[in-house]
Amino acid sequence: MSGQQGPTLIASVRRAFRLMEAVGAHDGGVPAKQLARETGLAPGTAYHLLRTMVHDGYLRRLEDGTFVLGEKLGALHAGSRDQAALSRVRPTLTELRDGLSAAAYLTLYEEGEIRVAEIVDGPKAPRVDLWVGFEDAGHATALGKSVLRELDADARADYLSRHVLNDLTPRTVTRRAELLRRLDASPRGPAVTDVEEYRLGTACVAVPVRRGDTVGSLGISVDVSRTACLDDAVARLLDTAERVSRGLSLTI
Repeated sequence: MSGQQGPTLIASVRRAFRLMEAVGAHDGGVPAKQLARETGLAPGTAYHLLRTMVHDGYLRRLEDGTFVLGEKLGALHAGSRDQAALSRVRPTLTELRDGLSAAAYLTLYEEGEIRVAEIVDGPKAPRVDLWVGFEDAGHATALGKSVLRELDADARADYLSRHVLNDLTPRTVTRRAELLRRLDASPRGPAVTDVEEYRLGTACVAVPVRRGDTVGSLGISVDVSRTACLDDAVARLLDTAERVSRGLSLTI
């Protein structure tokens, strides 16, 4: 039975791809009969596959009965662009890790949340144990605070209105007024640090990056015994952040 099912499923996948290609070749909606004719599929087969792909979001059926590409394909395309962008900057993050002997982190502010886009670590540069997700710890991490510092007042207020400033360690800043004061008075210029605010035993420094209009941050983490090296790391981080921003913003 499995020997017969495999080729049948493969053939169905191929037919579905042919239908999506045919739909994509038309600027406006295209009727099922025309799609069956253009793909060489029997009308019944075409109708069945079209209904399935509409149900799954790969196609959309308009009110006039014609078909266009669905939102899920757009999401997949956007995801592939994001993967391509990350692949372009990953070697740069690796250089940063090796040059500073520290794990390198990249975050992006997407849909109102600070999200980790990439971590490059290694045996000699272990990553921080992310025991609390970044979406709930932006106030306690250098990476999160770097993003918050770059947001305009409205976007920053919106973020803080939706997130509790949880007490993660005895050094975590949990008062909004104090957090804002520190963000605006960081002594390292564009760089922001956290020393045991997210996790005891760990210090971090981060600088801003951008992917087009999207704000993000680039940072490193080290054992707290190496906190003194963070000042020397800022210049390298800023240079690397420029390269990362260019790589993320490429549209090809």
